[in-house]
Amino acid sequence: MFLSPFLLFMVAYLMADVPKPSELQNKQISHIYASDSTTELARIVPADGNRQEVPFEQIPEVVQHAVLAAEDRQFYTNSGFSFTGFGRAILGQLTGNSSAGGGSTITQQYVKKTLVGDESSFKRKAKELVYSVKMANEWSKEEVLGAYLNTIYFGRNAYGIDAAARAYFGIPVQELNASQAAVLAACIQRPSQLDPRNNFAEAEERWRYVLDGMAEEGWLSPSDRASQTYPETIDPATIPEQAPEVSGPNGLIKNQVLAELGNLGIDESEVQTRGLKVTTTIDMKAQNTTVDMVNAELAKQRENVRMAAVSVEPKTGAVRAYFGGNDGNGWDYANAPLQTGSTFKIFTLAAAVSQGIPTSQVVSDASYQLPNTVVPGGGCRGGCTIKEALKRSLNPPFLRLQGELAHTTQDTADMAHALGVARSLPGIEKTLTENGAAPFEGITLGQYQSRPLDMAHALATLANLGVYHDAHFVERVEAADGQVLYQFDAGAGERRLAKKVATNVLEAMAPIAGWSGGNNLAGRTSAAKTGTTQLGDTGQNKDAWMIGATPQLATAVWAGTDSGEALISQYGADIYGANLPATVWKNIMDGALEGQPAETFPAAESMGFTRSGGAIGPVVAQPQSVPTQQAPVVTNTPDTNTGRQETIEIPGLPDITLPGNVTNNVPNNMPGTMPGNLQDLQQQLENPRGQNTTQNQ
Repeated sequence: MFLSPFLLFMVAYLMADVPKPSELQNKQISHIYASDSTTELARIVPADGNRQEVPFEQIPEVVQHAVLAAEDRQFYTNSGFSFTGFGRAILGQLTGNSSAGGGSTITQQYVKKTLVGDESSFKRKAKELVYSVKMANEWSKEEVLGAYLNTIYFGRNAYGIDAAARAYFGIPVQELNASQAAVLAACIQRPSQLDPRNNFAEAEERWRYVLDGMAEEGWLSPSDRASQTYPETIDPATIPEQAPEVSGPNGLIKNQVLAELGNLGIDESEVQTRGLKVTTTIDMKAQNTTVDMVNAELAKQRENVRMAAVSVEPKTGAVRAYFGGNDGNGWDYANAPLQTGSTFKIFTLAAAVSQGIPTSQVVSDASYQLPNTVVPGGGCRGGCTIKEALKRSLNPPFLRLQGELAHTTQDTADMAHALGVARSLPGIEKTLTENGAAPFEGITLGQYQSRPLDMAHALATLANLGVYHDAHFVERVEAADGQVLYQFDAGAGERRLAKKVATNVLEAMAPIAGWSGGNNLAGRTSAAKTGTTQLGDTGQNKDAWMIGATPQLATAVWAGTDSGEALISQYGADIYGANLPATVWKNIMDGALEGQPAETFPAAESMGFTRSGGAIGPVVAQPQSVPTQQAPVVTNTPDTNTGRQETIEIPGLPDITLPGNVTNNVPNNMPGTMPGNLQDLQQQLENPRGQNTTQNQ
């Protein structure tokens, strides 16, 4: 009868599978840093996870001894299990006193924490006995103590000795002295109650007990013991680890980083358990400039105005700055599909030059007939070169140019995809298509949706003379144990566009920053494009863009509203790509590039061809209106303050008012309005075929 418990123990001992120390992974904090590897952007803190594991050899002996003096002075000589404590626990079960017990060894405490839980039952206590004895036989004492010190709870939401050192004293574990180590060891028994900020008298009494134990065991000399004074602890409210995991725009960067880690094969379990140090591509100078410049302009605008700005380094694809909004848990406008307006004309131009049509090609600006729709012309009174049409952002020339492409609208879409516009998005299986077929003609006018992140990425490829790199946020990932899980390698990139083509497109874009409200960069040349889309048939705008690059940085800036309302300035004037976004773009670029060499794009290379066949379309002086049977055009005589307005009808939708040859539709002396000769007012054909669409904002 007396052999039965022993036999049961032996069977359980043989069957128990005690994992190796490396297999018992604790939850711990992962940190996301800027490209300098020191500025923290965000933290990922799992439940029970305010922890940063440290190798056992980095834990000072004085810390080890303090914990042993508090919890298990016979640790190096015992079997890993306290049989007297086990007996008290059994007595408690028999008498109904669940608080009976105690005297658990460090090995038992670790087993309870990681393997069997803390349920008060005989079965649980028996499992604890088996695991503790077997662990003591299979693990070294150093392995057990190291695992324990990285696991145990110290209060203040700190798990593990390093997190505790930072939570109580604001220093890493390596810097703890004997007095500080004794404070932490004293907390283990009852973490909250023995926090000196909560109960100093009891905390000090337990602290003395720990120091006395260290002296008794020979770990602290009598003179050192006598010289110890109770150390000052920091206010928990000032502990960085007690602050929110992330705040402001950095929360949206965190979301991008987590998504990218998943794509790299670093799953959630590794993020939660391995204490990752994620170094991102975010450049703090560019990021701070972006946040400051956007918020400075937003502060002047109406409350419903929203903005996004993304900067990508052309040579590597690194995202150097990212702003999608000030709410880190809110809607990310930098990652939202938005209609792009005339910015998409650069993709039509790149496709055209690739197919042998030079930027010097003359194209008609006569009003352009689409199915049941007339797009009014007259911006250059007949015809002009593609380069001039791009600068003035004239619609009919680009519709005609797109019609000359081998695969018309599909070539515009393919070029956008090649340069960096996403081929699919959440909820959109295939972008830039019409129900899976070729897109409508309005693609060159920005009819379809793309993200600010994509527009910055595509422009970066163009600015890198046609060499593509994946846009990315993650530069390096290192686990707490020092293992490097990922290191980005830019490599040579992939050529997506011939260099000759890229230089010609960039040259055509060179005048646009200055043309757009005088927003030339300080001491630098650039390649840029504005874009504006209209809000239905209101005659007002809803999206405004400025994208532009130097060889070092490509930046996309978007402005819109959060409620589908008209995009109006604080002065009541329409906002265009050439004012608010262009101003923010210039300020971001000037600030981010300050102190860097003023690099320039190579001169446009000769394409070695001249397109035959003369001008594209009829190059004749255009009347003020072009009547059609399907859509009569209504013309208003322009004056010094208002441009010519032409109304077109689109089946299935209300009439859409298209600005014509705009000279100035607001007083010149009104701050924040578009320049007098701006030609970048972009008609958005929201649904030229009469299909139902939904704007995702």
